[in-house]
Amino acid sequence: MQYTKLGNSGLNISRICMGCMGFGEPGNGQHSWTVDEAHSREIIKKGLELGVNFFDTAIAYQGGTSEQYLGRAIRDIAKRDDVVIATKFLPRANEEMEAGITGQQHIERMLDKSLLNLGMDYVDLYIYHMWDYNTPLYDIMEGLSNAVKSGKTRYIGISNCFAYQLAQANALAEKEGFAKFVSVQGHYNLIFREEEREMAQLCREKNIAMTPYSPLAGGRLSRRSGETSKRLQEDSYAHLKYDATAGQDGIIIDHVAQLADKYGVSMTEISLAWLLTKVTAPVVGATKLRHIEGAVKAVELTLTADELAFLEESYVPHHLVGVMAQNTPAAAKDKHVWSVGSQKI
Repeated sequence: MQYTKLGNSGLNISRICMGCMGFGEPGNGQHSWTVDEAHSREIIKKGLELGVNFFDTAIAYQGGTSEQYLGRAIRDIAKRDDVVIATKFLPRANEEMEAGITGQQHIERMLDKSLLNLGMDYVDLYIYHMWDYNTPLYDIMEGLSNAVKSGKTRYIGISNCFAYQLAQANALAEKEGFAKFVSVQGHYNLIFREEEREMAQLCREKNIAMTPYSPLAGGRLSRRSGETSKRLQEDSYAHLKYDATAGQDGIIIDHVAQLADKYGVSMTEISLAWLLTKVTAPVVGATKLRHIEGAVKAVELTLTADELAFLEESYVPHHLVGVMAQNTPAAAKDKHVWSVGSQKI
């Protein structure tokens, strides 16, 4: 395993982050394809053995049971100071706004609930899961800064935002003396590269870590045509994001398969080896031991400039999908994938 600093933070992280969205009670949240606690623990243990020290979860994942599974596993298997734990919070619910709960109060409530789920006194990285158009940015940044001052989180990050929003937030933080975002978790992989338009340049200039989710496009970049899995069959949200462009994306996926054959490695290793040339640490979901094993192997694989170009040459611009397609004031009023039953406290 290789390690690096998480942007401008003091956190030393593995180049692979284990994404824990696939851990949790099936039916207790958005997904039917998640794995139970026993299997989650096996995967976490294997990741630790392979050198993974960076774990990403969220209060929204499977009604908080993802946080609970991760917290119990870390307590029993690892030393807390040896790992980097990230979790996320959602915007205020309508019920909270109607009850007069402020943005700062909401952040404190969400973080306290996540710490309870995790069984921890602090997290290393607390992530603003998606842009909240109903809460003043000042309240968000002050609330997050207060969380850092309280010692409940060491650093803060952001997810699912535009580059201008990240720049605006950090500019406000600098002006007011608040904590700044040290990382951004966006949607980025070989078949969805829209983060390269502006976000990647901003992060390079400001030393903000990119820790993208969906690095394998819900499994599409790890399997050949015709191969399937429980997630590929049942993940309706991934179908929403990727099915419309399956034809043009298939060319890139075929190129991944060709290079995998050339090297005698998995498609996972090729896809992640490419992404590792662009970002700090991809957030790789794992529901089987081989998933994390393949992800770790990718760290040691170096592709040539010609091979990188071969993987990139067929890409065409994509429309925004998923959470980022809802990153507008109007769309934010609608129910999104994480909005149902995910932040009850």
